[in-house]
Amino acid sequence: MSFKKALLAATVLSLPLAAVAQPAQAQPIEGLYIGAGVGGNFLHDRNSTWNAPGDSLRIGQRSQIGLVGLGSVGWGFGNGIRAEIEGSVRWNRVRRLSAGGVNLAGVGGNTYQYGIMGNALYDIPTAFDLGGASLTPYVGLGAGYVWTHLRGVRGNAGGDQLALSGTRGRFAYQFIAGMAVGLNQFAPGLALTTEYRFMGTLPTRYTGTVTDPTGAATVGTGRVANYNHSILIGLRYAFNTPAPAVAAPAPAPAPAPARTFLVFFDWDRADLTDRARQIIAEAATNARTVGSTRIEVSGHADRTGGAAYNQRLSVRRAEAVANELVARGISRDEITVQGFGFDRPLVPTAQGVREPQNRRVEIVLR
Repeated sequence: MSFKKALLAATVLSLPLAAVAQPAQAQPIEGLYIGAGVGGNFLHDRNSTWNAPGDSLRIGQRSQIGLVGLGSVGWGFGNGIRAEIEGSVRWNRVRRLSAGGVNLAGVGGNTYQYGIMGNALYDIPTAFDLGGASLTPYVGLGAGYVWTHLRGVRGNAGGDQLALSGTRGRFAYQFIAGMAVGLNQFAPGLALTTEYRFMGTLPTRYTGTVTDPTGAATVGTGRVANYNHSILIGLRYAFNTPAPAVAAPAPAPAPAPARTFLVFFDWDRADLTDRARQIIAEAATNARTVGSTRIEVSGHADRTGGAAYNQRLSVRRAEAVANELVARGISRDEITVQGFGFDRPLVPTAQGVREPQNRRVEIVLR
């Protein structure tokens, strides 16, 4: 696998997400966060020259695609910029070993890399939305220190045995490109991450031992370049992320226009007060709003005085209200007028008791 192929794989990994994305806005990380990821690691072919007293040998090493795991602790500054400390481990099994252009038999062994890096990252503010999950691309650079450990790397040809070993620490650097899928709907601050990382170190030194069939050993050293391509998937959690805003409840529907109105009168009177005229005006307005086709106007009296007198008084009160409705634009043909005297009190009382709430006219819109 070449560098171009690894970069293409990282790009293809993000295409299904970007293809269905819609514009949205993600909130930048502010404060402490942690992250972890696992994935595959491609270790570049390692070609070097092994040198021993009076001898040298061209050595080639090819590895299988291995594994990478890492964890990080970082801080977001609320403007898209983040800084973090990362610890990582990479493992690749040796697949092919050659010496002097000859592929060796009985090849085995592993390459381990242990690193600690400081990274600076930037969350690109152009974000997207995928079914409520925000998508935020990011890039970053890192520098640190990586220890490379060769364990049991060996092969043989023509009775000679080659063994490579050594643990060396060197300055390391890396480039990061990724995409974070915000999962705030499940847990505020939680994100799924996919990443491509290129990590390299300064050339590392190893020890090589060639043992011939007689058991004589020749020890030499070499320096080899170290480049890695990694594709990871992981989780990140930001501690200070506020919970998603809850949509405001829909406003309550406007109350339905009133269909019953009460107009009150002074004792033994049938003339309209200013307040009574205001209530009648509201009734006339609502009658047009609700599309009323019939308006019932019913007069009432309290239990002072005789029944016949109060019957006539309740009718006079109802007529006064009906006339005011007509003055407010209501057709007289739509109005039904009736009087009930003191037979239907709003507040039951004994005979002879003055009760203001019983001296009324009820307007009902039908």
